[in-house]
Amino acid sequence: MNKEVYNAKVDVPSNTSMNDLNYLTDIEGTVKGMVNNYSYALNEASNIQFYQVIKGIFEDITSMQRTLYDLMFQQGWYIIEEADKNKVTQKYNQYNNQTNEMV
Repeated sequence: MNKEVYNAKVDVPSNTSMNDLNYLTDIEGTVKGMVNNYSYALNEASNIQFYQVIKGIFEDITSMQRTLYDLMFQQGWYIIEEADKNKVTQKYNQYNNQTNEMV
């Protein structure tokens, strides 16, 4: 019932040298770490001008991370599973109920 969504995988050499997949995986991991760090910085910034600068960098980095993900998906290096619509609706309703309880 689960449907996988993927592109044709681009093969890379499997030897001890770095290949495109290795480089992109490393870069993506670094960028994800930067996203986390800038998120913390946004939470801690007390000066509005500083906050705006950090926010701009954060938005650039999150966009960069998405671009890296898209590139890796296009190369067939990510396989995702198509979500069951009923499960999505169930999770959405669960989230809405929890949100409404907090208000």
